[in-house]
Amino acid sequence: MHLATPGPARRRSDAMRNAERIIEAAVSQLRHRPDATITSIAREAGLSRVTVYGHFESRRAIVEAAVDRVIAEGDDALDAAANEKDPVRAVECVLELSWHLMDQARSLILAASDELTPERLRELHEAPAARVTALIERGQAADAFRTDVPAWWLVTAIHSVIHGAASDLINNRLHHGPVLTLITGTVLALLRHPQTSTQESVQ
Repeated sequence: MHLATPGPARRRSDAMRNAERIIEAAVSQLRHRPDATITSIAREAGLSRVTVYGHFESRRAIVEAAVDRVIAEGDDALDAAANEKDPVRAVECVLELSWHLMDQARSLILAASDELTPERLRELHEAPAARVTALIERGQAADAFRTDVPAWWLVTAIHSVIHGAASDLINNRLHHGPVLTLITGTVLALLRHPQTSTQESVQ
C-alpha cells in the first residue's frame, strides 16, 4: 500500500502558511523583546528551528520580514491620514498615527537598528519620507506651509524631531504623556511661514 504524498500545490500552500506563522510570531516576539531569539519565535509559531531556517536564512532576515510587515500594515492608514483635505490637519493626523505606530513597534525598531544595515534602514525610511514630502509640497502649494526652505529639508527636520523625542523617551528625559503634544507643536512651528511664527511669538 502506497501512501499519497502531498502534491506541489499542497506543499507550496503549507510553506506559505508556515512563512506567515513565522512572520506573525516574529512581530509578536519582537514587539516585546528586541533580543527575541529564533528559538522563541519558532516556539510561538509552533514550528521547529529547522523549519524556520528553511524559510529564513538568518535572524536578520526574520527581523527584516517583521519590519516589512509592520510598515505595510500601517501604510493604508497613513496614506488616508495624509489625504486629509486640510494640509495642517493632515500633518497632525500623520504625526499622531506615526507616533502611535512607532510607539507600538519601539522594541521592533531597536531590533531592526541592531540587525539591519544602514543602507537597508535608509531604504525603509524612503516611503514614509516620500509621503511626508508630498504632504508638505501640497501644503506649500496651498500657501499653508513656508516656502523659504525646500520640502526635503523640512522632512529632515521632522524626522529629527520624532526620533529625538523617541530617544529622549527611552532615556527617561521625557514623560510619555506630553510627547505627542511636543512633537506636533514643534513640527507645526517648523512648517509655519516665518512671519506667522514671529507674530505669534510676539503676541
